[in-house]
Amino acid sequence: MFQNMNPRPPMYDPQTVQFMRDELTYVGFEEMLTPEQVENILSQTNGESVLIFINSVCGCAAGSARPGVSLALQHSVIPDKLTTVFAGQDREAVNHVRKNYLGDFPPSSPALALVKNGKLLYMMQRHQIEGQTPEQIASELTKVFDKHCTQEGPSITKDNYEKLVHAKACGSKIPVINN
Repeated sequence: MFQNMNPRPPMYDPQTVQFMRDELTYVGFEEMLTPEQVENILSQTNGESVLIFINSVCGCAAGSARPGVSLALQHSVIPDKLTTVFAGQDREAVNHVRKNYLGDFPPSSPALALVKNGKLLYMMQRHQIEGQTPEQIASELTKVFDKHCTQEGPSITKDNYEKLVHAKACGSKIPVINN
């Protein structure tokens, strides 16, 4: 199933975008770096709700999506599992998520999806994120959490949340690795 012996390398220097990963893992997201990890995590959910965040270097959309989802996870009801893949970085993992869990939606990054039992329940694509404040994104997500989730929130304590530093960077300033 996972026979790709020559995975595509990341588009950006991993150290340069690490702060964008750290922002999500700090609030409880588990990274899925390979198709195998995606399958191991998403195929064994046993009725749990799983939030999938497709991270991105895009400063405009991802710069609102990461703070928005972090704020939403301060809600009293949250998904059972929080997972993330990084577009342009974890390229095979992202492709596996898109192909096997996101239905017919076109590729979008950043993007947020809620799945349960392998079924897509909700999708927020880049065009729905652009121009939105983190508070607007969080408001939309908490409505989705209230409808489909039962896990008690928040994902981290309020004190720890208040220490969170959001990644503010324009993706166009991050150099692409020439492979």
